[in-house]
Amino acid sequence: MLAEIAAANAAFGVIKEALSNGGEIYAVGKQMAEFFDAKAQIEKTANAKGKGTEAFFAREQLRQKEAEFLEMLVYQGRPGLIDDWWKFQAERKKEREAEIRAIKAKVQRRKDMLYNVLISILVFIAGVTGFGLVAVMVYVVMRGKM
Repeated sequence: MLAEIAAANAAFGVIKEALSNGGEIYAVGKQMAEFFDAKAQIEKTANAKGKGTEAFFAREQLRQKEAEFLEMLVYQGRPGLIDDWWKFQAERKKEREAEIRAIKAKVQRRKDMLYNVLISILVFIAGVTGFGLVAVMVYVVMRGKM
């Protein structure tokens, strides 16, 4: 979680510096994505662990920075920029969720493949063992007739 906090703080520092120096908001798009991705991860951690933890206070600190960022959007951005920002946030959230689903599906496919390989090996061993047992029995029976 410390890595997410550090990433969010670094990204916010770049965003704030660029906007306060009169830079365009689109010039810091990468840092905005990093900030809000880290914020989402910290939100997830804070919700999982509960209140009173380090994650809770990190979340509160990032919420204050987000409020400051939104204020910068209102006063330094074009009209309607904040609405476009909320749309971008919603799309980014969907992308993150799709990435997580894709990773989980890939892991599940690998687990299924490993399971199928192991079952195949066990069936093969059981078949060879059964065939060997039958061969030994045939050998013993044939040897007894001679």
